[in-house]
Amino acid sequence: MGRNLGQTKLRKRRRREDPMREFDLLPPVLRAWVTQAALPWRPRSVLRAYNTALARTGDQTRALDELKHLEAAQLAKDSQLTSAV
Repeated sequence: MGRNLGQTKLRKRRRREDPMREFDLLPPVLRAWVTQAALPWRPRSVLRAYNTALARTGDQTRALDELKHLEAAQLAKDSQLTSAV
């Protein structure tokens, strides 16, 4: 199942949903962000995180910045996991 995930130690799970349909339903700004993301975000997960950040900040740009910080934290966690092996 690892296909295009590289050497990450983060959890991987198969999904029953149609990820392309869910991706197409994302707001355009969020679709653009996901295409540039370093991690393979699930559309439902990124939408939930974005909506939470948007509700907290009230600003679309700041919400996207929070997503960047979440992703950076996840990358740092993965880096620690892979260097420990």
